[in-house]
Amino acid sequence: MIERFDPRVTGAELGDLRSRLAATRWPEPETDPRQGVALAELMDLCAHWQDGYDWRRCDERLAAAGRFRTLIDGIGICFLHARSSQPDAFPVVLTHGWPGSPVEFLDALGPLTDAGFDCVIPSLPGYGWSDKPREAGWGIDRIARAWAALMARLGYERYGAVGSDWGTSVSASLAQQDPRHAVGALLLPPLAPPLPDDARAAGDRADDSGYSAEQRTRPQTIGYSLTDSPAGLAAWIVEKIGSWTDPRSRLERDAVLDNVMHYWLPRTGASAARLYWESLGDVSRWLSGPLDEHDLVHAPVGCSIFPYELQRPTRQQAEQRFTDIRYWSQPELGGHFAAWEQPALFTREVEAFFTMLR
Repeated sequence: MIERFDPRVTGAELGDLRSRLAATRWPEPETDPRQGVALAELMDLCAHWQDGYDWRRCDERLAAAGRFRTLIDGIGICFLHARSSQPDAFPVVLTHGWPGSPVEFLDALGPLTDAGFDCVIPSLPGYGWSDKPREAGWGIDRIARAWAALMARLGYERYGAVGSDWGTSVSASLAQQDPRHAVGALLLPPLAPPLPDDARAAGDRADDSGYSAEQRTRPQTIGYSLTDSPAGLAAWIVEKIGSWTDPRSRLERDAVLDNVMHYWLPRTGASAARLYWESLGDVSRWLSGPLDEHDLVHAPVGCSIFPYELQRPTRQQAEQRFTDIRYWSQPELGGHFAAWEQPALFTREVEAFFTMLR
């Protein structure tokens, strides 16, 4: 059964958030800008969050897009479902990652539906208002199977998958596991190791990966702070949004806070981090090698590699893992949050790839 969904955030919850922000215990300023989010920057953002930000505006926008919930494999999955007015619309399931949410895709919904795509945007288990798994085992492949069940429940016989961050791995797995219905996956970007004789450095962003080590090894420990302190949660998330975004892109701070609220209100600091516990070992193998036979993806894929993306494999590197690359593109603008940063370019990529397959 699929039902309309309203998270019903109370005034008391929003008042508690403002009170916590007002009572923040701030540390001293950084002694080097490389140490993390600048104190002045975070104080300014949290002051706006406390006194100028309006959650109801975001809530209304999500409701207008079409917000639903259904139970799959024992987990309640919340998703947006925006239909195109075109009679031959082609469905795509778009998957976010960490530290993202369906907010990433909101600005692309209009262009995508205008271009003839029905858009299904689920929140990952443990993210947003999807249920938090109560047992281990909810990794990439199980999530992909849940997405296949969701698309079947919506009545879609053929569909495409699109994803970034965790979403690129979920989308690749979905295309691999449901080839009768998923025609292919657009990956932003594909994850693949260097060539055997390649000098590509795996650790060139090592100083930007401390969050990953913490969430992979101790998601519960970091979860207490992320659930209790809005300023701490904002710092944890905003640092990555800032460092992973093309500086030529412009993300409004209210939109950034809309995204942070998808972690604060449903208290997903720990549950979202647990996906690293479940699946980062697989991702590390895909990026470093050697690949096992079951790591190879034989489904049709498109690869869009934006200039400020974290992983930028060459086509030859990607072909080690993806055996049927139908589309390869390197757009001129954008970073890790392509749909959010450059919704028109993102739509162009989706349209270019699935025009080949729909």
